[in-house]
Amino acid sequence: MIRRPRRGIPATLTALALLAISVLVAMSAIQLLTNTPPVLDYDGFAQALNSTTWNDLVVAVVAALAVALGLVLLVAVALPGRATVLPLSDDPAELDSGVSRHSMLRELRAAAKSVDGVTKAKLSLRRGVVVAKLRTDRGTTSGLVEAVGGALRQRLDRISPATRPALKVRIATTRSAP
Repeated sequence: MIRRPRRGIPATLTALALLAISVLVAMSAIQLLTNTPPVLDYDGFAQALNSTTWNDLVVAVVAALAVALGLVLLVAVALPGRATVLPLSDDPAELDSGVSRHSMLRELRAAAKSVDGVTKAKLSLRRGVVVAKLRTDRGTTSGLVEAVGGALRQRLDRISPATRPALKVRIATTRSAP
């Protein structure tokens, strides 16, 4: 049960571009039918296209842009996005369940902040690694990395994701050691 994000942004941008072109063409057609000056000059546009040859630089640039845009859209559709729901415990006797990335990171952040001495915690999950960047007011950070790592491992045991992420803990202190 790995839910992936939908491709809303590329689809929306493509739909808006096609809508804008369709509206302009429809407005021009209606204005031509009602004998009013059109927004787009059809004769001027047709004349410009008729005078353009396949060897012109403009044609090559427009074709290259169209191919590049098409490739970007194909890559956006083909590549899987970052999972929004991560599967939990792959035991077949249990229900198929999952946890959102945001919820798991919020739980891990709460576990890191519960350790004595941690004043600020920022966590991220990328490529199967949870990176915890912590801030403390302590002058020395000895033992704090192990304590936070233990708290995070304990919380991951409670969450029990199907694939357990690796942990990286980094600590920055606001005070200098005596």
